[in-house]
Amino acid sequence: PYPLMVREFQSVIGREARKQILKQEGRLPTAIVACVGGGSNAIGIFHPFIKDEGVRLIGVEAGGFGVEGNMHAARFAQDQVGILQGTKTYVLQNPDGQIALTHSISAGMDYAAIGPEHSLLRDLGRAEYPFVTDEEAVHGFDKLSQWEGVLPALESSHAVSWMIREASTFTKDDLVILNISGRGDKDVQQIAEWKAEQGIEHGA
Repeated sequence: PYPLMVREFQSVIGREARKQILKQEGRLPTAIVACVGGGSNAIGIFHPFIKDEGVRLIGVEAGGFGVEGNMHAARFAQDQVGILQGTKTYVLQNPDGQIALTHSISAGMDYAAIGPEHSLLRDLGRAEYPFVTDEEAVHGFDKLSQWEGVLPALESSHAVSWMIREASTFTKDDLVILNISGRGDKDVQQIAEWKAEQGIEHGA
């Protein structure tokens, strides 16, 4: 049962986050935001909060070049159920039901399916799954690097970008946990090459 095994091991993230937020703030967060490729880091931080209905769970998918075409990895945007690697879940497919090619600037975000527990949370209305484009993800990477001196992985940069984009929908009293699931040192060269292709100066 690989999804269950992954969830159980990764839940250390959520258990630690819950313990720390209660110790530091004395209350649960308003929302938890995490990137979702296959979904392991997200389900790990979500799981200890699933029964807390006042906590929004937000998993950010890879919108690539936009979900209007096929150059993305936003499974819920296509809204088709299929079976991949023995799991029934939401899967990007072509009209013949074959697994579709995907795209994301982040290699960790371009999986054609999503963990089955995320599918359940989405169908139950317990979690939300918006998407962020490549360009927005790079913006998130740049901003967190500039503001905090922290280089987030390109995967996590999707969650960062969503938080920046939606910040105005939260109030100053809201608490948000933003999960940074990896370091972006390995992504610096790729981002520089992407900016060069787009005609964007490295510091922009």
